[in-house]
Formats: sequence, structure tokens, C-alpha cells
Amino acid sequence: MRPIVFNDKKIDSFLFMELSDLATSLSKKKDLEVEYAFKSYYDPYMNKMYISLFWDNHPTFEKLHGMKSDVYLRSVGSVVHTDYKVIKQLFAFMKRTHLSSLSRQLFILMEDIRLEELCKRERPGTTTTFMVRRVEYRKYFRSQLTVNIERNIMTDALYNLLYLLLTTDNPLEDVPSLNEELDLALPFLRDEIAKSYEAKTTKDIFRSVTTIVEVLEDLLEKDMLNTYFFLPDFSDTPEEDETPTFDEMKRKSELKNDDIKQKDNEDDEEDVHEDKLPTWHRESESNNKSFLQFDMEQGTKTDLMGEGVREGEDGDQAMGFVQGESQQTNKNDYSKLEALDVLNDTKKEGGSGAEFGKENKYAYPVFLKPENISAEHYAGYDEYKLFVSSYQKKLKQLIQKTLEHKKIMPRSDLPFGRLSKKLLPWFTEENPRVFYKKDNPSIEIDAVFSLLVDCSASMFDKMEQTKYGITLFHEALKSVFVPHEVVGFWEDTNDATKTSQPNYFKTVIDFNSSLRPAAGPEILQLEPEEDNRDGYAIRHMTKRLVHRSEKQKFLLVFSDGEPAAMDYEKNGIVDTHQAVMEARKNGLEVINVFLANGEIDEGQVKTIQNMYGKYSILVPDIEELPDVLFPLLKKLLLKSL
Repeated sequence: MRPIVFNDKKIDSFLFMELSDLATSLSKKKDLEVEYAFKSYYDPYMNKMYISLFWDNHPTFEKLHGMKSDVYLRSVGSVVHTDYKVIKQLFAFMKRTHLSSLSRQLFILMEDIRLEELCKRERPGTTTTFMVRRVEYRKYFRSQLTVNIERNIMTDALYNLLYLLLTTDNPLEDVPSLNEELDLALPFLRDEIAKSYEAKTTKDIFRSVTTIVEVLEDLLEKDMLNTYFFLPDFSDTPEEDETPTFDEMKRKSELKNDDIKQKDNEDDEEDVHEDKLPTWHRESESNNKSFLQFDMEQGTKTDLMGEGVREGEDGDQAMGFVQGESQQTNKNDYSKLEALDVLNDTKKEGGSGAEFGKENKYAYPVFLKPENISAEHYAGYDEYKLFVSSYQKKLKQLIQKTLEHKKIMPRSDLPFGRLSKKLLPWFTEENPRVFYKKDNPSIEIDAVFSLLVDCSASMFDKMEQTKYGITLFHEALKSVFVPHEVVGFWEDTNDATKTSQPNYFKTVIDFNSSLRPAAGPEILQLEPEEDNRDGYAIRHMTKRLVHRSEKQKFLLVFSDGEPAAMDYEKNGIVDTHQAVMEARKNGLEVINVFLANGEIDEGQVKTIQNMYGKYSILVPDIEELPDVLFPLLKKLLLKSL
């Protein structure tokens, strides 16, 4: 668990998921990935969209519209209307000029203006968002223009000025002087850059950029110093392979006959299957892994497509007979290796990426059982039980009284329920009670609990007090016969690699043994270990709980900060939030118990809320954990009655 730093940047998972869903919907690309980056752009080869962190320090209103404008530009504009072959030509042109950065950023500026106009025409509702974007960028570029003029950075100052002239609505826009040569060229540059609004394609933008840069090559000695907009170099990315496939290149011999089958009814709909049925024939010239394969030499032509099929007939059965003998070989038997490889690959993948989250595609679970209980554990657990006994007894008495009250409650003469046959009170009483309830209520608590304990290294100073809270839950739930489990989770940092990340789940109390009188000392086997991958662990617990038959299902996560694991720090908060939302959609109530050793600052609260929403219990002093958990457990159990 990486501790939460006071001034650390936090990802608003709600906003991030909103932007991701918006980008996917507008681009109509199901597998589109969205990430934050220094500047905004779309990578068609990786199918990734990047939202600029330029908006991160803006007020909430401007930040929201600014990030949405990035999404609109990329998903409605760049994905559909940008020609990336032209961008490769741009990078080839940049190699021939000393103003390569200016060429790149000028191209992005003009292309974004063209795409912005397209977006506003296709989706008029985006106009307000782009207006906010333009106002904020104009403020930024105006301040940058002043700074660059003072520092005599002429190329950057010219770029800032061109942006202001391109986006102004005022025909009398104030134009500061840069130098004599640039001032003379400015009317031409202004007319040329204004063609962004008239450009129809990316090729038109490229022509304008080359024209402007060729003029400025004689006027500017230095390239741009700062990066205002960014576009990666796609020139080394290979184009999609358009060569024919092996099936398309295979020789197709002409048939001996040349007749054509006539269709009986042109309106008949045919059942077309896309599955291939390769066959084997001894006349085939090539040996491959297919079992069934033959070359068609004679038949009747039809108007079906190349992969089409015809309706089967009785005589279409393919049979083969093999006669021979076999004997033991002295060679090694490799028949089981392929199946073993598949099994190992499945384990290393940790399940399908969709099931456990795309951030966890290389994570796989390792399930551990509790070790043998030592005398030291028994003695230590007696102390834990003694400490929580007062809470446990009060809770047990409260639940028993509530159950008894429900058991002896009157079942007739009620103000609501089933209508009784005794309707006389309707005529004789001012407030008649003519209803009844048919069945007695259940006197059992129909609930199940799963306690997921963060066993990361940062829990070293909180684990002992956490065990007191876990013991309280265990003893209280055991006394009222509610099944539950206690699972510690962590990721092994030493064994984790880019493609293999073992995640350990140590179930010290399982559902089957949770109600045994002797169960409990196993809790003391939970110890701080290494990293934690919260979203992955929550999904595994969700998978267990959804198969339970109880009506109320609770998942409590004990943690002390945000997730931290191999390749998980960047999107760990978002992945955990997605796992929590998936669990709640499956009917689970997910509650976080945040453990701290001191005052909880606003940044920590925001991080926990980004992951778990409002369903979090904040414990600023770990010593007070039992006092905090008692009312929580009381509320959850009463809710289950």
C-alpha cells in the first residue's frame, strides 16, 4: 500500500469514468482506452485517447468543460476525420527544416481548429464546451505572449500571437509588434492560418503549414522552445498489412465441368455459416495441421459467396478408416505438454481481462490456507476475545431482543397487510384494523459477511489494532450465527514482473468454519506483507459472494490508503472504483474501513471517496477501531432482520 501523500495529485475516478464512457460512446470504439497525459492527442495504432492535464489546475467548471472538449476533439474529430497518412508526410517534412517543432505545433493548432468546427456542426451541443475551451486557452496564450516577448523568444511569441489572431472575434484585435520582418509577414501569415476554417481535409492543413513554414524559415533562426500542443511521431509505425492471406493466395484450379446451378426461389433466405470445415485427402499436395482437407476438382457452380455453404444431404457424410498396428516407443511423450502450457497461461493471466479488469490482466491468484495454530496464538486470541467481549455481549443481547420482539408481534388487527374476513370494525370503529399477516417472520439473520483485510507493508503499525476489530466482527457474527469469512490479501513484490503478478489470498476464517466454537485464533496469522491490488481482490471476493444464497451480502474492506502494485499506481484508484461499482451492481454492499494513525486530511478523504463513494468509515485513531465498528456492525445486522 502506497501511503497517501498530502500534496499528491489525485485522480477523480467518477470524472475519469464519465470521460471514458463519453469517449467510447462518441468514437463508437468499444476497446478505446482513455488516459491522462501532458497534452491531448489520439493514437490510432494503440487505440488510445489522451486527455490533457493542462486542465487539472483550473476551477471545477472550466476543468470539466476543458476535459470534455479534449474528448470531443479526439472522439468526434481525430478518430474519424484526421488522415494519419498525411501526418507521416508532416514528419517527413519536419526532417527537412530547422523549424520542426513550429511545424508540428502549427499543424496541430490548425487541425484542431478544423476539427472543432466539424464537431460543432455535427454536434451543436458541444458549442458551449468549445467556447469555454477557447476562453481559457486565450487567457493562457495571452500571458505566454507577454512572457515570450519580454524574454525575446520570438518563435514562441509568434506562435502565441497566431493563436490569438486565429481565435479572436474582434476584428480590431490588438497586435503587438514582434520585430520588423515578422510584422511585415504577419498579414500573409494571418490569411494563411485562417484557412483552417475553410479546410476540408487534413491534406489542406498540411499544405497551409508547409507554405507558412517555408516563409518563416528565412525569418526565424531558432525553433520553438516550449510545447503547447503535442503530436507523437507515427512515421515509424507500420501500415496495416494489406497483402492477401494464405487462403487468398492458394491456387484455385478450374472445375472440369462448367455448369451453373439455378436457384429455385430468389426470395428464399439461406442459412449462411462462417465456420470452416477443413478436410484431408491423400491427393492433397501439402501436409499441414488440418485433419480434414481436400481439393475440389469437379462440381456445380453456385452464386454463393466464397465462404458460403449449401444445405447438407444424407450422402454428405465423410468417413475415414485407418488400419495398422502400434507399439511402445522409446521416444519421450509430449502429448500433454500443450494442455499444460494452456493451463499455465490461464493461471498467469489471472482469468479473462474483462472479468478481473484490464489493469489486472497479468495478475493471478494464489490461495493460501491458515497454518497450524500454535499455543501462542491460542493465548493471544484469548486476550483479544476478552477485550471485545463487552461489545460482543451487548450486540448479541440487542439482536436477541429484536428477534424476540418480531417473534411475538401481533399478526392480526393490523392497519395494513392482508384483508381479514372480520369486517365489523370497519363499521363500528373510527380507525378500523381489518388486516392481518399470514406468515411469521424468520427469526434468523439472512446475511453473509466477507472481511477483506489489506496486508500491505504500510499496515505494520495498524495490523495489531485491526485484529481487534476483526475479532469483534468474528465473535459477534458467530454469536448470532451469521456466516462470514476473513481474507488477507497482498501482492508479492519480489516475484512480480511486467507479465506475471502473483496475488495472495489467505483465508484465515472461511464460511464453513466461521461458526465453529473453536474458530478465531487463525486471525492472528494475518501479518503485513508487501503490495496491494485492491480492485483485483474485491473482484475475487465479489465472485465468491454472488454465489451465496443469503439475502443480504456485505463486503467490508479494511485498508489504510490507496492501492499500490506493479503497473497499478496510475490507474489503481479507478480500477478499485470500477470493482466496487461492479460489486454493488451484483447486489453487494461494499463498505470501506479506512485506518489511520493521526488526523485524516482532505486529500485522503477525497481519495477514499473516489474509490468507495460515501460508503466509508474513517478511523483517525486506530485505538478507537472497536468503538467505531460496534455501531456499524449493529446497523448492518439490524438491517438484515
